[in-house]
Amino acid sequence: MPAFSLMIQGTTSDAGKSTLVTALCRLFVRRGISVAPFKPQNMALNSAVTQDGNEIGRAQAVQAYAAGLEPHVDMNPILLKPNTDTGAQVIIQGKAVGNMNAVGYHEYKSIAKIAALDSYHRLAEQYQAVLIEGAGSPAEINLRARDIANMGFAESINCPVIIIADIDKGGVFAHLVGTLDLLSQSEQDRVIGFVINRFRGDISLLQSGLDWLEERTGKPVLGVLPFLKGFHLESEDAVAKSPIKADTNAKLNIVIPIMPRTSNHTDWDALRLHPDVQVTLVGANESIPPADLVILPGSKSVQSDLAFLRQEGWEDYLNKHLRYGGKVMGICGGYQMLGEQLLDPLGLENQHANTQSAGFGFIPMETVLKEEKQLRQRNGKLRLTADSNHCPKVTGYEIHSGVSSFAANTTINHFALLEDGEKEGYISPDGQIIGTYLHGVFDHPEALQALLNWAGVDQATTFNYDQYRDSEINRLADSTEQHMDIDALIEQCRGFQNI
Repeated sequence: MPAFSLMIQGTTSDAGKSTLVTALCRLFVRRGISVAPFKPQNMALNSAVTQDGNEIGRAQAVQAYAAGLEPHVDMNPILLKPNTDTGAQVIIQGKAVGNMNAVGYHEYKSIAKIAALDSYHRLAEQYQAVLIEGAGSPAEINLRARDIANMGFAESINCPVIIIADIDKGGVFAHLVGTLDLLSQSEQDRVIGFVINRFRGDISLLQSGLDWLEERTGKPVLGVLPFLKGFHLESEDAVAKSPIKADTNAKLNIVIPIMPRTSNHTDWDALRLHPDVQVTLVGANESIPPADLVILPGSKSVQSDLAFLRQEGWEDYLNKHLRYGGKVMGICGGYQMLGEQLLDPLGLENQHANTQSAGFGFIPMETVLKEEKQLRQRNGKLRLTADSNHCPKVTGYEIHSGVSSFAANTTINHFALLEDGEKEGYISPDGQIIGTYLHGVFDHPEALQALLNWAGVDQATTFNYDQYRDSEINRLADSTEQHMDIDALIEQCRGFQNI
């Protein structure tokens, strides 16, 4: 068993669970403690691929990075990827086991819990500490039976719990007191304290509330973490619509549609942060502004998201955009949409076999959805020009069920030459359209620079996304160190007694 485990639970989704685990991972490593992040169950369309070809939630990949580790499937053994409002693809220890509706998965939880405990115990044997992230809130009364994401898991392994709340949402004291009151006595007993997240203002004006909270609950406030202006950490699930920056002098304007099942939206984080680029995200019923480049992102349900884009007027927009010399890039599901046909013979997306949809028809390509998902990390060189001596390095990862093929007797200009000699993706003869299955294609500085040049920026500013991410994790860790007693927390966890 590890020296200790600690679970971070939240009063709500997006309360700060992922960020606090990320900060603690970095702070424990600074103290020489080998630590692994862990989330028993994650529901998100934003995933990552491990080196051995397994799929986990994006947040755990970031937390692994903060801990100085390669992401591993045991860090997130259960991943749910919603494909409808009531159903999701269920991924157990990195591999899809099928689609289930909410009722079906609730029945399946007893089996899923075995995998979660199996993965946890493997981590516990390898590391001195395991930092566990809960999901949503532990006070969801309707989900308490067979819970494997919050207190149900904490009770199974007998670990202490911190409850974090976001004061920026309002009602922070009601959130904390209400959450605690809705827990059973044994669950309340394992809560070692509260953390208040994203506080702005004079802490002295909050002190009376903190004193009341501690007296009311008998639980200490372990820290009040400040709002970090401009802070960026890869999002676990929800797409942040508000712009990271607004720059009317940007050299390149990029427009990206946000679809109902948009996936892997971290693909454009490097673009949103780049000093030369302005990214506009366009949701349902919003007007589509002019752009230099349109990016069609990944999708968990390509055919239904394609229908959504048509309904929102994107087909006419793209035709006009290309007619006037604009650039278009499709990534994964967006790449498939740019082709001529999408075929789903097994009903993997629509639960009806032999469905098909006409794509936008900009690429002479047909895509057939297959049962086996492609999960691979990739490295290679971009083929944006005919000059083989100037091929920028590209890194990325594939997550897709579709297998795409080009029309017979068609000469294809490929987007990249990968490490195994495979030719990947597509570039149109006029250079206006790119299609690729590679997620994370903008993250490598060489590829980012080259793609911005392709899109119309003659001399793009050099930007290293990995360095930026690391500096933001350090900024988060430094702030957490300043506002929490980390050494006291570690001792408290080590001294946690069985209940």
